[in-house]
Amino acid sequence: MNEDDKKEFLDDFRKANGEKKLDMWYYALGQEVLWEQIITEMSNIAREQKMDKTLDKAMEEDMKKLSEE
Repeated sequence: MNEDDKKEFLDDFRKANGEKKLDMWYYALGQEVLWEQIITEMSNIAREQKMDKTLDKAMEEDMKKLSEE
């Protein structure tokens, strides 16, 4: 989901009635669970392939770059 999609979703949430708001809330929670499961599986695969330390280092470098911006 890009920034425009996120903004549109949140704007729709602001305008929605109670039932639709609840549906959107559950959809977002479902997406969170799905992505947590995907990230867990990706971590497991990286660990199995002995790539977890390499990925951790790359992630740290990316986070450092983002914090410098």
